[in-house]
Order: sequence, then structure tokens, then C-alpha cells
Amino acid sequence: MKAYQISDLKNFMNKLLLSENFDYFLLEEGTIVTYNTFRIDGHILKDFYTKEEQEDSALCPYDFSLWKNMRPLCLQLIKGKRTPLSFKFVLLLMPEHMKKIMSDGAYEDDGHKLKAFTLTVKYDGSTACLVTGISTNTFVMDKTPEQLWDLAFQKFMDKNQILWEEI
Repeated sequence: MKAYQISDLKNFMNKLLLSENFDYFLLEEGTIVTYNTFRIDGHILKDFYTKEEQEDSALCPYDFSLWKNMRPLCLQLIKGKRTPLSFKFVLLLMPEHMKKIMSDGAYEDDGHKLKAFTLTVKYDGSTACLVTGISTNTFVMDKTPEQLWDLAFQKFMDKNQILWEEI
């Protein structure tokens, strides 16, 4: 787990809310505080869909909402003349990208240990902080997955020209 403070807030907000840079993530949960507190539970409620839609793996491939689908809603709640008082998003890297990072790092997991690579985005009204982590099904002593995720995320930020400092 590593924490990063964003050096160029405007650039980061544009990348997060107005571009496709973070579209490799799922939204587990979100909280946006403006004139009200808006809470988003990103769990897909499969009962909302017809039986045929539920069986269509293209429609509901994940247990959580795609960030790219939730991004416009979050942007709508955040944009305006006043900045939000705060917000927090808990994002999960899509499973296929998580597997690629582990595979590239020569780490084997049969799917029983690791659940997700997480990214928590916190904005307090003036600064943004990002925290990486992993979600596991069981206790894992090996720190390799966490290290692989931290390294991959730093490369992601550098590639997307997101200025950061480790805190």
C-alpha cells in the first residue's frame, strides 16, 4: 500500500473525470459532498435486469459498475461554480488487468488469494490523495502482489502525465 499526493490538481481532475484514463477501473463505492452528501454503491444489482440480460455476459460482466459508465454521473454531481467539499471513490482495477500485472510480474494466483487491486481517491476540498492497496480472500504474507500493483500504478500515473509525490 502506498499513498500519493497529487501535485497538479486540475490536471488530475481532468484525467479522472473528463478522460478515459481511469476507464480500466470499476467503482466499488463513492461519496461526493456538495450541497448534499451523495453515496454511490457500485454493486451491480442483477435483479434489475431481465433474465436474458443477466445471462448476457457483455451487459453484466462484473460485480461492480464500470467507472466509465459512472464517471458522467460523478462529474455531474461535482461540476459547478463551487468545488465540492470532498469526495472519495474506491476503485478496483478490472480483473483482466490485474491478472496481466501479476502475470508480467511472474506471480501465480489461482484466484483464491487475491480479490482486487484497489485505488482509493480522496479529495478534501483542496488536495487529492491516492492510496493503492489489495483486497484478499485470505491472509497473504507475500507482499509481491502489492509491490507489483504499486509499481504498475506509478507507471500508469507517469504514462498519463499525472504529477504525484509519494507520502
